[in-house]
Amino acid sequence: MKLLIVEDEVLLSKSIAKGLRKLGYAVDCAFDGEEALALLEINQYDLMVLDINIPKINGLDVLKSIRAANSRLRVIILSAKNTVFDKVKGLDCGSNDYLTKPFDFLELEARIRSLLRQDTGVEGHVLQCGQVSVDTSAKKAFFACTLLDLTKKEYSILQYLLHHPATVVSAEELIEHVWDSDTDLFSNSLRFHIHSLRKKIKDAGSAHGYITTLRGQGYMLSPPEEGEG
Repeated sequence: MKLLIVEDEVLLSKSIAKGLRKLGYAVDCAFDGEEALALLEINQYDLMVLDINIPKINGLDVLKSIRAANSRLRVIILSAKNTVFDKVKGLDCGSNDYLTKPFDFLELEARIRSLLRQDTGVEGHVLQCGQVSVDTSAKKAFFACTLLDLTKKEYSILQYLLHHPATVVSAEELIEHVWDSDTDLFSNSLRFHIHSLRKKIKDAGSAHGYITTLRGQGYMLSPPEEGEG
């Protein structure tokens, strides 16, 4: 999943981004409201972590602009403003959650996972398609009971596909949501990761690679026909 961190405290922003990237998220950072809106114009994000007191355009105005465009982007306000009035104002402006500083990174990541699950209608923290599953809390993937030894990028691709089962996902969409915007991506990189991911699922005991390549369209995660395993 691809996240946007909007925070003018550079060290804090980099720390949050580093922690989230270690967990497999693709992360972009903006340090003021204008930069945030510019990035939102050209990139698709699954969730934004937004500070209120940021330069040029404050966080609440950024949020109002997003909601005026009818965006369904998930937003967590992360702010030092901790009164009930501030929280109510942030929620009324369209945020999905409100976390006050100082905060614990584990709580922030748990809230991110919770909001991202809402888009899929999945209850709990396990995404599953046939015998392939991902535990989004433990950041582990399985075929049946076998732990899949995935790279961070393979895990992120599988998680995104599990959020869109039986749906054709274009290569462009996968790249948009799984890689950082400033990544210098080689043209064959996605195909390499898909091939490796499919092979690891097969090596774990599946006769079916689960990920189907549809030439000219993209990729689809679907369970095998009954009896294939």
